[in-house]
Amino acid sequence: MIFEGIQALIAAHAPVAVAIEESFVGADARIALSVGQARGAVMVAAATAGVECTEYAPTRVKQSVCGHGHADKSQVQRMVKMLLSLPELPATSHEADALAVAICHALMPPLARMAS
Repeated sequence: MIFEGIQALIAAHAPVAVAIEESFVGADARIALSVGQARGAVMVAAATAGVECTEYAPTRVKQSVCGHGHADKSQVQRMVKMLLSLPELPATSHEADALAVAICHALMPPLARMAS
């Protein structure tokens, strides 16, 4: 389902790149496995469509958006709102994180992207 959903999004929006956050492995192995499978589906959908897919560490994303790699979720939400001139904060931390990854990718110099 995730693979097909991402395929449909790529077909509808024709992105030139896909950026994802490296997964954080917590204490729950089942969650880590599920997140890994979802990320794999995204990567395969991007590769199948010929779209570049780049991964960024959470600390790199936070550094790019907030100026330091240990920002908390509310800081990320506030900076995303400010950087994108949004009328209000992203509704959830997940939305803010996704937008922060996109901002990180957009701000990353091309050679640094290749090394990520």
